[in-house]
Amino acid sequence: EASCSSCLICSRHLCSLLSQIAEQAGLHNHGQIGHLEGHYLLCSTKPGAGSVGRIKRQAVQPEDVLAGHPHVMWYSQERVLSRSKRSMAFNDPNYPKQWHLHNDVSKGMDINVTGLWERNITGQGVTVVVVDDGVEHTHQDIQPNYSPEGSYDLNSNDPDPMPHPDFHSDNHHGTRCAGEIAAVPNNSFCAVGVAYGSKVAGIRVLDGPLTDSLEAIAFNKHYQVNDIYSCSWGPDDDGHTVDGPHPLGKVGSSIHSTLCPAEGNFHFIRGFGSIFIVASGNGGQYNDNCNYDGYANSIYTITVGAVDEKGKMPFYAEECASMLAVTFSSGRGSLRSIVTSDWSMQGGTGCTEGHTGTSAAAPLAAGMVALMLQVRPCLTWRDIQHIITFTATKCDSSADWKVNGAGFHHSHQHGFGLLNAWRLVNAAKVWESVPFLLSYQSSVIKEETPIVIYPDELILTWEVSAADLRQSGMETLEHVAVTVTVTHPCRGNVEFVLICPSGMTSVIGARRAIDRDNSGYQDWTFSTVRCWGERAQGLYTLKISDHILKERKLTLYGSSMMFSEVKERKRLVEEAMSGRYLHSNFSLHCPPGLDLPPEITKPFTSNNLKFMLLLGCFALFWSLYYTLEVMMAHVDFRVLLCLPRRQGGHRGTRGRQGKGVEEAMTGDEDWEVEEQDSGVELQAVLDSDVKQPLASGEWLAT
Repeated sequence: EASCSSCLICSRHLCSLLSQIAEQAGLHNHGQIGHLEGHYLLCSTKPGAGSVGRIKRQAVQPEDVLAGHPHVMWYSQERVLSRSKRSMAFNDPNYPKQWHLHNDVSKGMDINVTGLWERNITGQGVTVVVVDDGVEHTHQDIQPNYSPEGSYDLNSNDPDPMPHPDFHSDNHHGTRCAGEIAAVPNNSFCAVGVAYGSKVAGIRVLDGPLTDSLEAIAFNKHYQVNDIYSCSWGPDDDGHTVDGPHPLGKVGSSIHSTLCPAEGNFHFIRGFGSIFIVASGNGGQYNDNCNYDGYANSIYTITVGAVDEKGKMPFYAEECASMLAVTFSSGRGSLRSIVTSDWSMQGGTGCTEGHTGTSAAAPLAAGMVALMLQVRPCLTWRDIQHIITFTATKCDSSADWKVNGAGFHHSHQHGFGLLNAWRLVNAAKVWESVPFLLSYQSSVIKEETPIVIYPDELILTWEVSAADLRQSGMETLEHVAVTVTVTHPCRGNVEFVLICPSGMTSVIGARRAIDRDNSGYQDWTFSTVRCWGERAQGLYTLKISDHILKERKLTLYGSSMMFSEVKERKRLVEEAMSGRYLHSNFSLHCPPGLDLPPEITKPFTSNNLKFMLLLGCFALFWSLYYTLEVMMAHVDFRVLLCLPRRQGGHRGTRGRQGKGVEEAMTGDEDWEVEEQDSGVELQAVLDSDVKQPLASGEWLAT
């Protein structure tokens, strides 16, 4: 409480006067109000007078004293004011149901994004393309953010990715994913996207036969425009399929060659690489595992799984050692699903509360990556992977969490943990680009080694020394991959476990009860991220149970980042979590990216080219027909058939013998007229005939 002696701008006389006025009014002088000169706070001295500023009714009312005092120019009785914090509020009717964006029921069980929106971090300047069954780009939640420049229809081979109505009415998948990412706010319709300031494009490829070449095109279509590729699909989640990108998909797509100039393919956003988000799969009820999905198992993708609103692994979710992280989606029973835009075709309402599966998780992750790219445009796909590893949080205490040698926690069910938009963006703001990707590959070891029957195991090792790594300069790990060829009459019985030098174990190939395939594994690569950040040098152990191993190979992927630098980066990332760098003009310098080649634009669509080809063929045949008609108009077929005719108007004087000679000689006068009009070339032919008289008595009959 301020006293008269603490008043900085008043004289001792004024303080004394204020005390007298307060005493007359039954109040106590609390001194000057802040820095407002001449304004003072007088409070009731009676206990039980109520809250601050509330004056209990007395015989002499304070307001009467203040109103009648000549030295008081103005007074007012204070009241408690109603004020609320400024939080994000939208007029979209289903926004309150989007629990994954702001969960008012279970605090902390959302992606923690509203604080970023309040700082105007909404994905501006970033384009996310949904590779799927089409995007209804005329939808009022999508149209303002739609990017036609990044879109294409590979099924119909035209620039419009609008979904086509189908028998099962399930071509709404891509539209739902697009709404999760970039649905516009405050249009009084449906819901809001994670990165509602970003652009969204569509590549329609799943509504028809999917070939290797189509897949290859889809993975790099309009890469000059599109920053992030969101792929909520993959091989069949049936518990017995082993499949992934085929040769063209590997060579022609950025899954295989992003930021790998040696592969002869440059697919770069802003010169820093394409970013692929893939769903881990929905085969959990079939005991499927995403290490058997070549897209989720690839080192070049960001594999995202799902948790329900309680942070638990849903029944449909798959687990694997290559899982990078998880985010929210649907659960079982009464647990809520994802609210997002929907198509308006075939009875659709344009909005749904039932988007489910890992298909709904991958677009949320894509939206969060778009927020990261807004604050740090030069992030590469490997930077994104690192930041996820550094910032994801544990979400399910019942999962098989293990801490690796670099201090990162990982589980086969949830990867490095739950994606948190606030943590991702704050880390991105201070992130220095990681060193170039390095790799070490062992020689291919060919052998016909019987694998002992479970529970016994075949144990194989690779010793990676400092000398082995010296040529590449690799210090710390990112991905570890093992390629095997195994024969087995029932491959679902085989299990592969990899142990890194730190002792961190990864089930890179889990048993699958319904996989009864007898083809085994032909040059299949399993990968794990569970050894991320650890030292690359040391002994790697592979344990295999059941049947014959024919060949094996170990591949390490990492960088020259020292182990101590990994620890230092973890410290810097945690320091940034307060958000202080988002409040300031702090910005790290972005290194120059590689130059983007200009996109080759086609002046004609494929359908137009087909029409022009048909038109050209018609014109060619018409020209040939007309040419033949003109030539034939000047040729007498009797000459071509070696019929006799007169030269110079003289009739033949040879005797006539044989049947039909008279008929052959009729019309000689007409022949003579035609001969004169035949031209030089034809005349030469006729002259040659004349110089070869027929033998006596040899006349042609007709």
